[in-house]
Amino acid sequence: MAQHFIVDHRQPRNGAQVRHPEKMHRPDNPVQRKPAWIRVRAPGHPVYRETQQLMRAHQLSTVCEEAACPNIGECWSQRHATMMIMGEICTRACAFCNVTTGLPQPLDPQEPERVAQAVARLGLRHVVITSVDRDDLPDGGAAHIAAVIRAIRQQAPETTVEVLTPDFLRKPGALEIVVAARPDVFNHNIETVPRLYPSIRPGARYYQSLRLLDRVKQLDPSIFTKSGLMLGLGEEREEVSQVMDDFRIADVDFLTLGQYLQPSVKHAPVREFVTPEEFGNYAAQARGKGFLQVSATPLTRSSYHADRDFASLQAERARRLEKSR
Repeated sequence: MAQHFIVDHRQPRNGAQVRHPEKMHRPDNPVQRKPAWIRVRAPGHPVYRETQQLMRAHQLSTVCEEAACPNIGECWSQRHATMMIMGEICTRACAFCNVTTGLPQPLDPQEPERVAQAVARLGLRHVVITSVDRDDLPDGGAAHIAAVIRAIRQQAPETTVEVLTPDFLRKPGALEIVVAARPDVFNHNIETVPRLYPSIRPGARYYQSLRLLDRVKQLDPSIFTKSGLMLGLGEEREEVSQVMDDFRIADVDFLTLGQYLQPSVKHAPVREFVTPEEFGNYAAQARGKGFLQVSATPLTRSSYHADRDFASLQAERARRLEKSR
């Protein structure tokens, strides 16, 4: 699943459906005031409205909205939107996530076509496609993701495609379906360090996610792989370093690190606001470990500046190949 960080102060009105009923039994964790370095302006650019209207016209969901991403104003004003497919309801109940949990609706067979039309209309050089977890489907939605990739290839052949997928836990053969559709970038977020999985990502398994990334490279070494972590959940510096080493063993190309922000009082609390200087230290450490690309800032998110970063990935791979000759 994508990374979901921003504080959501929306509260259900009388009679309205609670967004996270599975979390209502948890004790309240007061939402802390954000430091100045991670505050952003509210969206207001005219192109932001155009992008929003285009998403509505094509009946598309975006992780930008569902996860209340802090970068939505900047990205949408540049016509960059991360489209979230397979519905707006997730079968997981991660402690950090702001996407609604519940029983999803059946897949929409017209969605791949609508996504491709929107990508073509926006004129995107690079698009990120993410999804909710669909543990209810035999293949976890892999065939649907592959159909979206193929539809984009047909309607916007110049657009490079990045997918941010679920972990396909207990879905044998699902990963192979997605890789066969040949996305340019395969992203799957580890999210946090192994020690915190039981409390933060209880429906997932750290080593399943790691094996998923490793398997992509075994199936098709030409596909760039990417993963990321949220910081500020109580992880230790040494644990983050170990995850970086695990990524490099799996030949992950691109590492993202961003600050976790608590969506509501029922979500996992922020244990630390990591300073920009500390993010810089993590970035330097990661580059020293050999990643092709590193993005580590408080506001870094999986798809933030994805088009620019993809160009950098290509250039760095080419540079290293040339150097090795």
